[in-house]
Amino acid sequence: MHAPELILHNYDFSNYAEKARLALGYKGLSWRSVTIPPIAPKPDLTPLTGGYRRTPVLQIGADIYCDTRLILLELERRVPTPEIFPPALTAEARMIAFWAEHQLFRPMALYVSGNNMDLLPDSLQADRSRMRGLPVPSTETVKRAARRNAPMVRTQLTWIESLLSDGREWIAGDAVTIADFAVYHALWFITARSDRLAHELAPHQNIEAWMLRVQAFGHGEAQPMAPSDALEVAAAAEPEAPRPSTPYDEDPPLGSNVRIRADDYARDPVEGELVLITAEEFAVRRTDALVGAVTVHFPRLGYDLRPI
Repeated sequence: MHAPELILHNYDFSNYAEKARLALGYKGLSWRSVTIPPIAPKPDLTPLTGGYRRTPVLQIGADIYCDTRLILLELERRVPTPEIFPPALTAEARMIAFWAEHQLFRPMALYVSGNNMDLLPDSLQADRSRMRGLPVPSTETVKRAARRNAPMVRTQLTWIESLLSDGREWIAGDAVTIADFAVYHALWFITARSDRLAHELAPHQNIEAWMLRVQAFGHGEAQPMAPSDALEVAAAAEPEAPRPSTPYDEDPPLGSNVRIRADDYARDPVEGELVLITAEEFAVRRTDALVGAVTVHFPRLGYDLRPI
C-alpha cells in the first residue's frame, strides 16, 4: 500500500507557506501543491478544515493539519531525518521560533505590506483587518503603520545579525532547527514580492549568508494539483486511527463535542468530536457533505479548545 500523498494548500507569497515549502525541501520530499486564494472566501478549503482559513494547510488523505507549528512536527514524525527538531537544541529553538512568529513577524508584515501595497491584491488589507476584528484601514493608515514599525524591524534584525556573529551556521547552534524556518520566513517576506526593501538586509552579512544556506534547502519536488482533486482524495480516504492521547486533567474528555479556534486572529471556529489530545496537539473528527469524515489537527499552543 502506498503512503498517502502530501498535499500543501498554499499560495505563492504566503510567508508561512514558504516555511512549510522549505521544510518539505529540507526533508527531500515530493508533494502536491494546491493553490488557494490569499483572501476569503476559500470554498475549496473549507470542506477540509471546517472553517479554518489560514495558510498553509497540509492534507494527508483525510487528515488535515493546520498551522505550520504542527505541520512541521507532523513532517518530522513521518520523516524523522534530516531532523528539524534535534533533541539537544529543540527547547531553545522553539523559544526562538515563538518569538520570531509573534514579536518579529507582526511588525515585519506591517512594514513590508505598507511599502508594497501596489504589489499585493487590492482587498488583502481589508481581509487581514477583518481577520483581526479591525475596521478596514485607509491607505494612509497602512503607510503610517509601516513607518511606525520600521524601527522595530531594524532593531530585531540587529539581534539576528548579532546572534549569527559568533560563526554559527544555524540560528540555534550547529544544526538546523525549527528556529531557522521560523526566523527565515519572516525575513523572506522582506523581498518576497520586490527588492525595494532589500536595503534593510544589505548591512547584515551574517544574515544574508545564513539566508542563502536556508534557501538552498529548496522546495522538494512539487507538482500542481487541482483543488477538486484534493477534495476527491479526502473523500476517498478514511482518517487515520488517532494515536494515544495524553490529556491534562483540565482537558475535555475524548469524545466531547468541542470548538477550536485561534487565540489571536482569524478566529473562525472549527467544531467536531475530540479524538486526540496531547501536550502538543489536539484533533477533531468532523463530517462534511463533500468529503465525508475528516480529522482536523491543530497545535495546542496558540489555539483555544472548549467544550460545546
